[in-house]
Order: sequence, then C-alpha cells, then structure tokens
Amino acid sequence: MKEQLAVPRAEFRSYYGKQILKTPVWNWMIAAYLFTGGLSAGSAMLAAGADLTGLPGLRKVSRIGSLAGVLASLYFLIADLGRPERFHHMLRVAKPSSPMSVGTWILSAYGPGSGVAAVAELMPSWLRRTRLGRLVARLARPAGLWAAATAPGVASYTAVLLSQTAVPAWREAHPYLPFVFTGSAAASGGGLGMLLAPTAETGPARRMAVVGAAVEVTASRVMEQRIGLPAEAYTTGKPHRLRQLSEALTVGGAVGAVLGRRRAVTAVSGAALLVGSALQRFAVFEAGVASTRDPKYVVVPQRERVNARERARL
Repeated sequence: MKEQLAVPRAEFRSYYGKQILKTPVWNWMIAAYLFTGGLSAGSAMLAAGADLTGLPGLRKVSRIGSLAGVLASLYFLIADLGRPERFHHMLRVAKPSSPMSVGTWILSAYGPGSGVAAVAELMPSWLRRTRLGRLVARLARPAGLWAAATAPGVASYTAVLLSQTAVPAWREAHPYLPFVFTGSAAASGGGLGMLLAPTAETGPARRMAVVGAAVEVTASRVMEQRIGLPAEAYTTGKPHRLRQLSEALTVGGAVGAVLGRRRAVTAVSGAALLVGSALQRFAVFEAGVASTRDPKYVVVPQRERVNARERARL
C-alpha cells in the first residue's frame, strides 16, 4: 500500500521568496579570465618543451600565446574589480589563507618569465644584434622554464578561488575543479599550438591536447556524478548547454589531433579545442551563478552534512 502523507512534501523556499545567497556580482569577464589564464599556462608548458626539443616554430607561437593569455587574464581580472586603479594594493600583503592573494602572487611570479620568453621571440633582427637583445636571448630559455614551472599554479589556482566561496556548485565541486581546469588549460595550450605552429612541429601540441582533453572531460563527468544535488546546476539550463557543446568540441578536437595530419584538419581541431576550453569555463561560471538562485542547493547539502555528523556520533 502506498504511504499516505499527513502533510505535503516540503518545498525548499526562503522567507518571502528571497535567495539565501547573493548571486555573484562577477560578470562574463571573470569567466574569460579563467579561460585566458589557463590558455597562458598551457602554452607556457608547451613552449618550454618545444624549446628543449628544438622546435622553434612551436616554441614561438606558444611563447607569444603565453604572454597574450596572461595579459588578457590580467586585463579581465583588473577590469572587473570595483576600483581597478587599486589593483596594486593586492601586492601589499601575502595572505596564504586567501586564494585571491596567493593567486595574485602566483601571477606576479609567472608573468615576468612568460614576458621575457615572448619578447625574445618578438625582437626584430636589428635589436637582436644589440647588447640588450643578446641579453634577452640568453635569458629566454631560463625565463621560459621558470614560466613553465609556475604554470601549473596559474592553471589551477582559479579552481581553488571559486571553490572557496559559498556558491554551492563551486564549493561542492572543490575536489574536481582543479582537474577540470588543468586539463582544460592543457587542451587549450595544445589547441593553440595545433592552430598556429608549422604542421611538422605540431606533434607535441597534439599529444598535449589529447591528454588535456581526456583529463578535462573525465574530471567533468566524475564531478557531475559525485557532488550530489548541486550537480543539477551543471546539468540543466544554460550551463548544461554550454557543457554539452564544450564536450563535443573538445572530444572532436582530440579525435582530430589523433587522426589528422593535414594542415586543415590540425588547424580546425586546434580551434575546436580552444573554443571547447573557453565554453567549459563559462559553463562552470554560469552553473555557480545558477546555484545561488535556488535555496535547495544551500539547504539540502547542509542538512546532509549535519545528518552525516550525527550518524558518525552514534
């Protein structure tokens, strides 16, 4: 016999229909900041590998891509601040308990290495013959290796930054977002190399893209299955559509990286990986925003944690 309820099932609503959490005031620039920072980090690691293995064409486009990415990332971050002209105040202190403070210092450590390596590639021939040009050329390899060494922090700290907020879709995903973001960074860095480097030198870029795409898609699927109720924010509405398109482009780009040897296929696959990586960041951003608008994403996980602690005491 079907159970008869004495009262209707509870609906998760807040007083007067108000949200429990405020929706993040960040706009699309933060999602773009997440993507361009990851692209820069992935490109820096690929550039260092290309430098060590004697692939000048791939090294050049990756070094320039690394600098362009970090400059774009800084622009989007600073432009979204309430008082952009006070960005330098973030460097007045180092606070290990603050992901934003740690991230600011990681970017500050990473940026000069990326910049010196890229400037070495962009110098005109007449400048290379000067004392300054020769000095920059000598510093290019150690600067590029330094950028590659700090790049994993650039690729992953933004995931920590999001997951340390109260936003349910980000906070509950904290074990998985770093893998999603670092995989996405590798896929985008490889995609840029595939798109712009000479075809004969794209082998490392293709391999990096395939590994990054595999990590990104796998981590995203595992995250969706394991974070409980807040996963609905990723599997419904606009975030879901963005994730579906991102996954299709990322998997398609990875397949093209494996099978394609022609220039057109390699370039199209690289572009697909770049767009797929960008859409992944926008999907995560939009899922977080959506999860603040429904009280159940706050209330249900809280009750589950309380019940779990009570069961543990018994």
